[in-house]
Amino acid sequence: MKHIPVLLNAVMDALGDIAGRNIIDATFGAGGYSRAFLNAGARVTAFDRDPNVVADAEQMGAEFPGRFAFIPRPFSHIADLSETYDAIVFDLGISSMQIDVAARGFSFRGDGPLDMRMSGAGQSAADLIQNVSVDELAKILRDFGDVKKSTVLARVIKDAAPKTTFELKNLIHNPHDVAPVFQALRIAVNDEMGELMRALDAVPARLNVGGKCVCVTFHSIEDRIVKNIFRTWTTPAGDPRLPTVASAQFMPMRAVTPDVAELNNNPRARSAHMRGVIKSY
Repeated sequence: MKHIPVLLNAVMDALGDIAGRNIIDATFGAGGYSRAFLNAGARVTAFDRDPNVVADAEQMGAEFPGRFAFIPRPFSHIADLSETYDAIVFDLGISSMQIDVAARGFSFRGDGPLDMRMSGAGQSAADLIQNVSVDELAKILRDFGDVKKSTVLARVIKDAAPKTTFELKNLIHNPHDVAPVFQALRIAVNDEMGELMRALDAVPARLNVGGKCVCVTFHSIEDRIVKNIFRTWTTPAGDPRLPTVASAQFMPMRAVTPDVAELNNNPRARSAHMRGVIKSY
């Protein structure tokens, strides 16, 4: 299935006139956001740790010489940059091109090795299952998948030591737990929540005054992280209820979800939320 950028129109509306602006696309993926930003006249620096996107990124660089740069690293490396930018955009989660390739091991719809590594480096999901304890695996299933009876299921998975996606799928007797188990393992393998928190920690120092940070999330865990961090940034100084970012004050932007037309065109957008903030000084 072709990857369709989710909430692209809402993101473009939120960014406004970006001609000549410097923008970070923190999640290059299939390049849908980057292309839209470039077509609107922006200069784009894109991140992605997936080696399978490098060829597309190189082609985009050739198509937009001098206005597109690609950094083949996780987006937490935003912290390593020295420049400041007019917008930083995150399209979180997993892309269709990752889900739809059985050999990547992300999906239970096709059989393949139990891999799930976005970068192709580090331990796979099969390695993770082998290396953690039952209690640690249960915590992963509970925290990242909201899986009920997680300890019982973790013990079953540990004992079986599945090496393929179908082997894992066949161990999960409750069909409602299949997608959450795969999601939980993927998040753990790729340290997705840690990556997100480290990247957002770096955002205030990397944004110009008037700059915007926009995040599109796809499940409640990452959305809660984004919402809570944005809330701390937009809390007025001196409010005793919540901490604030001492070096920057932000204004919240309106949260957006897909409309009916987008949902009809792209059912995978159904859980998406867009949240944003503007750096005011």
